[in-house]
Amino acid sequence: MVNTSGQHPTPNNSPSYIPPLESGDLLTRPEFERRYNAMPNVKKAELIEGVVYVTSPLRFEAHAETHGNLMIWLGNYKVATPGVRLGDNPTVRLDLDNEPQPDAILLIDAAYGRLFYLGADGYVEDAPELVAEVAASSASKDLHEKKRAYRRNGIQEYIVWQVFESTVSWFSLQDGEYVALIPNTSGIIESQVFPGLWLDVSALVVVNMQQVLAVLHKGLTSVEHQAFTQQLNNS
Repeated sequence: MVNTSGQHPTPNNSPSYIPPLESGDLLTRPEFERRYNAMPNVKKAELIEGVVYVTSPLRFEAHAETHGNLMIWLGNYKVATPGVRLGDNPTVRLDLDNEPQPDAILLIDAAYGRLFYLGADGYVEDAPELVAEVAASSASKDLHEKKRAYRRNGIQEYIVWQVFESTVSWFSLQDGEYVALIPNTSGIIESQVFPGLWLDVSALVVVNMQQVLAVLHKGLTSVEHQAFTQQLNNS
């Protein structure tokens, strides 16, 4: 084991030795957390269906900038909708085999009628209403193993922005299965869980954020969004 503190390294057979976290490891969630907490240099790791995925360094255009644009869209909705909370890369404890770290989550706060809660150590201990992922090299995982875990745990909407394919897949949980939401004749997808969360898919994939926010603004001034905010305020 490499030790950068200047002290003698811990022998691999020592009871205090903590193995490094590596992609492909098959671990329980407690063991995953134990190893993850022992590696502060690792910025993002996930446990999906019992398998560890450690994220490689992120490219600017393929992920970081795309992620930023996703957060701009969701952040504007959050600001305009009291009772809605937005998270950036939070650890989410879904079940004993799944502890993902989604690019973004959108949820309704407990103070506004939802059963959402944080654990004593600050981790999300429940399924958010909406999860969004930026999928570049992770597209296969995001659309298969992770999608199954999200569906099984009752995440109501799941968005995957597939960067290299220049497309966005938006799934809605209906009768226990994910159904792809289809853009309307104007090319807009409307959230089934968060009224007023409208997305111009074509504008997003070409990074026309002015158009993305213009369409979102229309959603935020819709009758549906007004009724939703009133419902939240009355909870």
